[in-house]
Parts: sequence; structure tokens; C-alpha cells
Amino acid sequence: MLAAGGKLILPNGHRPNAVLKKYAPRYRLRLFDTTFYLSRVLQNEDIRFFVAYLAQAHAPKKVYARLFYKDISLIWRAASHYASFETGVWIGKGAVISVKERGVEYLESVESTTDLPLEIQTALETCAHRLKTIPYDTTAIGIALRRAPRQRIEPYNDFMTPRTRAAQDPGRLPNRGRRVAWFRRANDPTSLRFAAGFEPDFSAGVWERAALTSSLYGGPVTRYRILSRNRQIQYSLVASARHHFVAAVQSVDDRLSSFGVRVADAVVDEHLLLPGYDYHFEDEVADPPRLHSQIPSGFAGAQSLNDASRADTSRWLNQVPMLREFAKRHRSGRLVPTID
Repeated sequence: MLAAGGKLILPNGHRPNAVLKKYAPRYRLRLFDTTFYLSRVLQNEDIRFFVAYLAQAHAPKKVYARLFYKDISLIWRAASHYASFETGVWIGKGAVISVKERGVEYLESVESTTDLPLEIQTALETCAHRLKTIPYDTTAIGIALRRAPRQRIEPYNDFMTPRTRAAQDPGRLPNRGRRVAWFRRANDPTSLRFAAGFEPDFSAGVWERAALTSSLYGGPVTRYRILSRNRQIQYSLVASARHHFVAAVQSVDDRLSSFGVRVADAVVDEHLLLPGYDYHFEDEVADPPRLHSQIPSGFAGAQSLNDASRADTSRWLNQVPMLREFAKRHRSGRLVPTID
């Protein structure tokens, strides 16, 4: 491709030949009009990841270097940018929204906007397990991602522009861009509601079932891909020995950006996407000490034995009606893929 006149686009001015030599593509995936080329899997102190190169049929002369990493929800994501700190590296998590709390307005990342398509999640998992020993790497982040100032959490235009264009065509957005799932009462997991037709179809909508392993979740894990009743969105649902949660909710739209992510969102309440363990810890360096938590107030359980910064969310998950049904069907063996 490059010999035929294509250009490898690197965000920080690195030399393409040197990058390709160090992070050579080993795997190729295709979805819609996008081809994903992946390096061997790598890891650093915080994440497991691939250096990825994306080519799209509508822009055949451009190949974009990206970084795909695995999140604690067991979903593979495309990082949007990064920032460096004395304590380590912060990975950009996509689009942001403005949030007001106690009279203070601040920006918050909408992490689901970096979720890679559910259609390739199992393939990514397979590629990640091809090596018995995963090499340690601390330089790829600075090569594959655009470096941002420390105070910047919002992504750059290359991430946002395709999303902005998609939003201008509400007819192609699930529920015309409105929420498809929400909690009717604050801090009440039993109050989950769906827009008509957007509920997961546990009877006839099971598209895929995959076996995974996770040290965080105690070993064997089963992940399902399940369509909504109206077939307009899809759910990634995870079952482990003690947790049942929604890892992601996506549209089935075929438009992907050069980051490999969908540009049309299925909008849900953030607490529907609560993983089995989430951030909940006391910052003892602050004066006075400050609690950092992404778990609804009063629902944090015991701290994870694998990661002291995360707490169990079962108190919330076990009261969500849809997840109770999911757990019941999973345990009884009634979630069998039926869609070809």
C-alpha cells in the first residue's frame, strides 16, 4: 500500500519505516470499509495493547496509526490521545460532556465513544492470546497517539469531526439520538427503562457467545453479543462467577471513523455500563483526603483483591432487572446463538 503511494500518518512526526520495523503488522481484520492491521500484542504497567494501522476504502491513500487497548470492562478501545505526568501516562477516552456538580462545571469523558466495534472484539481477543509471553513496551503510546497538554481531556478534531457529521443525520442515529435506556429515578437500579424496541432480545437475538479469562473477574468469563428487539442496537453482556454486567451498547451502523470506532452512538445512562469492579478509592495525598468513585453512592462493595483502586459493584448490578434476567438465562444455559 505504501509502495503504491499511500501515506502512513503518524501523530508526532516519527519516521514511518522505523515505526513499521519496530511495530510490524501481524494480523489483518476487515469490517465494513475498514481494514485493521495489528502489531503483536504488547503491554506496559497499566494496559495491554496493539499498535494498529487503519485503512479505509473511501480514503485509499491514507493509513492511520492508532493504539487499541483493553479496558476493565473487557472491551477493546481505541485511545483518542494521551498526556504525560510525573506519575505516568493518561490515555484519552474520547468525546466529553459538560457536567455540573456542587456548583462546579467540568468536562467528563464519555468512554464508550472509544469502544471498538463489537463485531471485532472476539477477533482482537484471539490475536491478543497468540503470544505466551507479552513484551513490555513504554514507547508505543508516544508513537501511535497524539500528545496533548496535561489539562486537555477533550479529543482533537480528527476524532470529533466524523461524530459531528453523523449527528447532523438524526435519522441514522438509534432513537434519533435520544436515550435508548435510562434509570427513571436517581440512585435506584430497579428503575431501568428502555425506549420501545431497544431492550436486549434474550430469546431470539443472541448473535455471539465467546469464552474469555480474566484475573480481575476470577478466571473464566462468558461474553455475549445480543441484538435489541428492533435490531437497531447491540449489547455486549459479560457473565463471570459473581458478576453480570453490560460492557457496551452500540448501534449496528456501518460508519467507522479513522480510529476504527462507530460515529453513531446508542445513548444510554452511564450507570447501565457499570463494570463488575469500578474506581472507588480514597486519595490520601489530598488535604483533606478525597473519595474518588464512579460507583453510585451507597453501592460500593469490597475492594478488589487484584486492584485496590476498584470496588465491587454487585450491590448495584444485582438489582438491575435486565441484568437479573440475563444472569438467570445465562445460568440456565438458555443464551444460545441463533443468528447466522
